[in-house]
Amino acid sequence: MACCGNVLMAQQDAQYTQYMYNTVSVNPAYAGSRGHLSIAGLYRAQWVGLDGAPETQTLNLHSPVGYRGVGLGVSFVNDIIGPTSETYFDVDFSYTIQTGLDGRLSFGLKGSAHLLDIQFSELNQDVGQGPDPTLQQNIDNRFSPNVGAGVYYHTERFYAGLSVPRMLETEHFEESSLSTAKERMNWYFITGYVWDLNPFLKFKPALLTKLVQGAPLQVDVSANFMFNERFIAGAAYRWDAAFSGMFGFHLSDQFLIGLAYDREITDLGATTFNDGSFEIILRYDFIRTVGNLKSPRFF
Repeated sequence: MACCGNVLMAQQDAQYTQYMYNTVSVNPAYAGSRGHLSIAGLYRAQWVGLDGAPETQTLNLHSPVGYRGVGLGVSFVNDIIGPTSETYFDVDFSYTIQTGLDGRLSFGLKGSAHLLDIQFSELNQDVGQGPDPTLQQNIDNRFSPNVGAGVYYHTERFYAGLSVPRMLETEHFEESSLSTAKERMNWYFITGYVWDLNPFLKFKPALLTKLVQGAPLQVDVSANFMFNERFIAGAAYRWDAAFSGMFGFHLSDQFLIGLAYDREITDLGATTFNDGSFEIILRYDFIRTVGNLKSPRFF
């Protein structure tokens, strides 16, 4: 062990179970696609009970602008893992063209300001020979820019999108040959459909895949049922990683609350100090009313 070394790859982008309600965080082309101003906040606590486990907060708002297919949005993401805190401030721009009677195709761009904060002083560095001399200077709000892009197609019942929210592979700690971290391009593909099983019940399957160099392909499959356009219940499976249960409720046509719980099926899930992952999302849509008709969206 003392004579050999290897490279380890780890999770970089934040992980979401309720991705179907948080699409704008990974695809800028979604901005404005709901047809009205939409505001959403999400909180995720991953692997509760594990010291230093990931914790994520997101806040985003987006809206169509004018009548020429333009959408704008802003997002805030704070991702904490152990002594590391990463904060993203994003601005999203989208342009939508109508491809048929019901279909719309959107192209999106994302501009990001990234702040990295690492408190090495929080680490236990005393391994019998004193502190590690390469980990004595904390990193405070180191700034780096980034850009992303995406495409998104939807009808009243179907949607699909492909995106890369962070394109620039920024290197951190470049002044040290002993410690290097490099941002990787994460490719996202999302799709879903809404079926009417009867006048009171809708079936909403969804899929999210994430591809990044150095890590296995991640596939999330979910199935939600919506009762009377108010109650939502379903389950999800993250390939070789976790099972999830989801519950949602529309307090009104505008206000949605969603809850999710993940249980790991890996060796990590079998430990006594991992109580699973919890997630809550709140979303409010400023739905415009034309006469007596409203235009709610199911994704």
